[in-house]
Amino acid sequence: EQAELHLVLLLNVIDPKIGGVMIMGDRGTGKSTTVRSLVDLLPDISVVVGDPFNSDPYDPEVMGPEVRDRLLKGESLPVTTTKITMVDLPLGATEDRVCGTIDIDKALTEGVKAFEPGLLAKANRGILYVDEVNLLDDHLVDVLLDSAASGWNTVEREGISISHPARFILIGSGNPEEGELRPQLLDRFGMHAQVGTVRDAELRVKIVEERARFDRDPKTFRQSYLEEQDKLQEQITSARSNLGSVQLDHDLRVKISQVCSELNVDGLRGDIVTNRAYAKALAALKGKDVVTVEDISTVIPTVLRHRLRKDPLESIDSGLLVVEKFYEVFG
Repeated sequence: EQAELHLVLLLNVIDPKIGGVMIMGDRGTGKSTTVRSLVDLLPDISVVVGDPFNSDPYDPEVMGPEVRDRLLKGESLPVTTTKITMVDLPLGATEDRVCGTIDIDKALTEGVKAFEPGLLAKANRGILYVDEVNLLDDHLVDVLLDSAASGWNTVEREGISISHPARFILIGSGNPEEGELRPQLLDRFGMHAQVGTVRDAELRVKIVEERARFDRDPKTFRQSYLEEQDKLQEQITSARSNLGSVQLDHDLRVKISQVCSELNVDGLRGDIVTNRAYAKALAALKGKDVVTVEDISTVIPTVLRHRLRKDPLESIDSGLLVVEKFYEVFG
């Protein structure tokens, strides 16, 4: 059950342009735990010391305004490496808390753009995790999705405007009991993973035993997975650098678009996402430079299941409809 979730998270880490993940699952299925463990897998990043935007010292595209100014003045920037930040969005968060605020009085009296960074600044170059997206104010979800898509956050107040980079992997989770997300919001998440409660008795026992082992001695437990973790970290790093050289054959692209078209997927987002990221990122993760039909079949349900128009009388999981159509087109 967790395998699909692990895969979509890894693919987003390899290519953040995929556009984030929406995880739907019942309570207690380990959604938050899995997302938090992702931070340990990510390679450390170089940042400018003391900068609230986690600015990249070598890439102006992901630098906060102050760091860019210092660089233009020819200052040398103190650099350090750090773990990637994971920002949890609290349920009652206000727009000010998320986007940051401009202190107008200070700006007028002292002539400086007095900006108090918000959670989007903190999430730059990291992960923004929103638990229970379906309980969040729609307007706030729009703000998050816009930042995630553009990589920038702009705050305007009384004629003063401040922009800063906000490039993050957006991960939302929701519980089907708390209501469905609006289709136009769902469509904005690159991928959609479903997590169910584990039914297999043997596996449930194994999970409970592993948990007990962790509680008894967290240090030894972590060490036992260290080698596996290092291996995965190396895999992610090499997949990221090989992503650009992965080839996707033209007639496979045509077939992907045919699947999207025959499933009546609105817009072209589904085609773009399947083509470019998922299949390519998966091929890169496997260390290959050509996308196969098998790669596409692995990722296509997670890309399209949340983009199908809902038939209220349909009880079948949309993922299965995608798989059926895939085999019909790809043969």
